[in-house]
Order: sequence, then C-alpha cells, then structure tokens
Amino acid sequence: MSDNTITPSEALTISTLINYTEQGIASRVLAKNTGGNMTLFAFDKGQALSEHSAPFDAIVMVVEGSLLLTIEGKPVTAKPGEIVRMPANIPHAVDAPEPAKMLLVMLREPNTDCTH
Repeated sequence: MSDNTITPSEALTISTLINYTEQGIASRVLAKNTGGNMTLFAFDKGQALSEHSAPFDAIVMVVEGSLLLTIEGKPVTAKPGEIVRMPANIPHAVDAPEPAKMLLVMLREPNTDCTH
C-alpha cells in the first residue's frame, strides 16, 4: 500500500487506514481520478471543518464516532454506518463532539438521474 492510495484487489479495514492526531484533523486520500476522490478523515474530539461549500456533490460516511454535520443551516447527526449527501454549492460544516472518522467521497460529475 502506498502512502496516499489503497491497493487494488485487497480487502482492508477502513478504520485502520488512518490514525487520530491529538487536537487535530488527519486526512488521507485513498483514491483519486477525474471523476472524483475518496478521502478518509480522523477528527479528534472538538475538532471541526468550518462552513464552506464545494462545486461537487459530496457523500460522507461515518466510520467511527459520531459527527454533527450542518448543511444549509440544518443540523444532521451521523453515526457509524450512516451516510449523508451534501449537495454541490450548498454551505456545510462538520463538527466532531467525540473522536470520529469519516470517509468523504467527492463526485465531480453531477448525477442528474439520482433522486435518492
């Protein structure tokens, strides 16, 4: 396995691919191509990503802990195994009330047929 991407054709436990950083946020790109990317994050308790927007849809999947996502002012709590879609160009923020890990999938091409 290289430092930034995952090895093809190998089963890996996602939570072991990144470690927490004391009083910080760690990130690791697992895959990246012209269609988008997958980045794993580890948030220490109390860490946050301030409100921002992205030009692409983003899907968050919580791996460990819980996260409070705020999407266009609406709070959404997500727990392990849950996913949340953050639409393109909509302000959103991420807060970690406890240590938490999440997988972020950025989709560069809009999927106009997906309504769910």
